[in-house]
Amino acid sequence: MLTRRALLEGAGAGTALAATGLALPKIDQAKAEIAGLSADLPSGVRGEAAMERLPGKQPLIKLTYRPPNYEAPIDYFKTPITPNDKFFVRYHLSDIPERIDIAKWTLSVGGDGANGSVDLSFADLKKMPAVEVVAVNQCSGNRRGLFQPHVPGVEWGYGAMGCAQWKGAKLKDILAKVGLKADAVEIVVDGADKGAVDKTPDFIKSIPVSKAMEDTTIVAYEMNGAPLPHFNGFPARLVVPGWTGTYWMKHLTSIKAVIKPFEGFWMKAAYRIPRDKFPGVKFASQESIGPNTPITEMVVNSLITSPSNGAKIKGKATVNGIAWDGGSGIKMVEVSGDGGKTWQKATLGKDLGKYAFRPWSAAVAVGKGEQKIMARATNNAGQGQLTELIQNPAGYHHNLYAAVAIIGV
Repeated sequence: MLTRRALLEGAGAGTALAATGLALPKIDQAKAEIAGLSADLPSGVRGEAAMERLPGKQPLIKLTYRPPNYEAPIDYFKTPITPNDKFFVRYHLSDIPERIDIAKWTLSVGGDGANGSVDLSFADLKKMPAVEVVAVNQCSGNRRGLFQPHVPGVEWGYGAMGCAQWKGAKLKDILAKVGLKADAVEIVVDGADKGAVDKTPDFIKSIPVSKAMEDTTIVAYEMNGAPLPHFNGFPARLVVPGWTGTYWMKHLTSIKAVIKPFEGFWMKAAYRIPRDKFPGVKFASQESIGPNTPITEMVVNSLITSPSNGAKIKGKATVNGIAWDGGSGIKMVEVSGDGGKTWQKATLGKDLGKYAFRPWSAAVAVGKGEQKIMARATNNAGQGQLTELIQNPAGYHHNLYAAVAIIGV
């Protein structure tokens, strides 16, 4: 088990503060020095959050250390690819492996929905045909701390996400080694982390067979051209492009095909949303379990990466940011320099793929005094960001228009 001493290497300086939502973002320069936190987060979270280093990481915003939950400051999103050492860290269970011996690691593949079983070594995995995909990994609860009223859970700001180029073997090629039965409905995945006590439900997830069969659903062992960082799933993790990070199992140990819907705690009770309130594909085999439905695809969203909230600007502001969604791809981003009264199209940057961050930029005039800059994205399916939150108990899918408040001088 990782101890706090093993977890932390030190502390670093804070970065820029930003905010979102349709209300005028709050300017709090004092807290900007600490962690780049939104002033809209709960006061208790803002009081406890700090910039800390995990092994192999740049300073991240620590929200909890057991289990480790660290988000990236907004400054880390100024490029469409998030460097490995700036990538967020998310765990549900506190007993995570301090190190994994790659020579002894195996991936067990089988289940009652498979025709056989096999144990793959890391060398076996790397011998398989490799594919690469650029995709956003975003925690389902990203921006939960910005919900009003506040809801329980890790009170994330903006940085429980990142975009990387992932390399690994197709999940469907791995499943082909054991063969799927005709009545297999889900693929269940487990990792090496576990709860501190036996009564804690193990973090186990499932995805539909149809999603497992997509060419971009992979078991990744590289991230941005390097081995997976330990805190991002070494030696292998599941990558499920377009879907929220709850399915992206880290430190993979087993993959099982099953003939009945999986009803573990993290599927049956957690990570579920009200029916018919959000766009996205349905998880058909899970629909009969409970009164709600599993969260699946990410919703369309955007983030202003510069200028920072509270910045003092004269004459004209160059506004930069990123946009993303669940895989339709970004059609356009619009920017307003007058709090939403008028809008102009931003210039989209390089398209790294439909699952990636899409950079954008625009120039807006700056007058005297406080001024609200806003951005909104629309995807190729015609879905756009919201002006009013869709309330839900777990604080998922926060995608209000992006906004920062600047001061014209």
